[in-house]
Amino acid sequence: MSGVWVWLEQFQGKILSIAWETLGVARRLADTLGTGVTAVWMGGGVADQAEEAIAMGADVVQVVEHPALVDFRFEPYLAVLTHLVSEGAPQAVLLGSTARGRELAGGLAAELGTAALVDAIEVAVEDGRIIAVRPIYEGKLFARTYVERPPAILTIRGRAFPKPDPDPSRKGEIRRVAVELDPSAFPTEVLEWIQETEGEISLNEARIVVGGGRGVGGPEGFEPLRELARALGAALGVTRAVVDAGWIPYKYQVGQTGKTISPDLYIACGISGAIQHLSGLRGVKVIVAVNKDPEAPIFKVARYGVVDDLFKIVPALTAELRRRGLAKG
Repeated sequence: MSGVWVWLEQFQGKILSIAWETLGVARRLADTLGTGVTAVWMGGGVADQAEEAIAMGADVVQVVEHPALVDFRFEPYLAVLTHLVSEGAPQAVLLGSTARGRELAGGLAAELGTAALVDAIEVAVEDGRIIAVRPIYEGKLFARTYVERPPAILTIRGRAFPKPDPDPSRKGEIRRVAVELDPSAFPTEVLEWIQETEGEISLNEARIVVGGGRGVGGPEGFEPLRELARALGAALGVTRAVVDAGWIPYKYQVGQTGKTISPDLYIACGISGAIQHLSGLRGVKVIVAVNKDPEAPIFKVARYGVVDDLFKIVPALTAELRRRGLAKG
């Protein structure tokens, strides 16, 4: 077995922030184990980003360019990664805990006859084993687990680990790997990408999230929340009840059946605090709640609470940010 590997997830040619965070985890693991880090980049036109991966901590970057890999498709990505990992025999393979990363991790574990540990928030080495700490039972408990049969396959929760600082003086090796893939042999095809909202901040990467629940009253009630989010440079999040009511699309849902987020700040507006929603907030550092009901469960987990009408508090906060010149948009 040799080294710690990391998959560098890209979207439309740009490596995602969570991939760099995952590379930082891989670097720390490799240093503890006394081995190296191999990064795998699949896509097209990657020369500059391969050099960036070395600066971020990789010792070797395996670059796989092929028309079938320009856009993520599960089948060709799994085929290539399985082949590379089988040949390289690493001790561990790390992927970002995104929808694509979890799907690829599960497929890779099945192909290699091992197990995948998903959504790790802590990673360590004990007695030569890689130990992952991950939340279970809606975040009520934390499990310390390891994989008996290598390679250990882990997905790393976004913003649970710091993004490494680049070191331009680092040296490494870029290996271009040739693969033979028949695009017609795979059952899926990417026809086009439709960008719903230009310049929108991703929930997975946001440092600040402004959340709204049924207390906003309807679709029109989200406009003050959007204004606050723009002023803070924040993402918008919602509860399942809001999505079920058809007010906001599912992609904004936070909770047990939506996204798990890890921002520095979450401003919960008109959110009662159902356990299904709170399960998606386990990684949030600071929660601020605004709700007219002083008995709302959200106040039990919030560090700061405002018992008042959100339609008075939220616009006032936005106006104050703008008055002080702190608004970002």
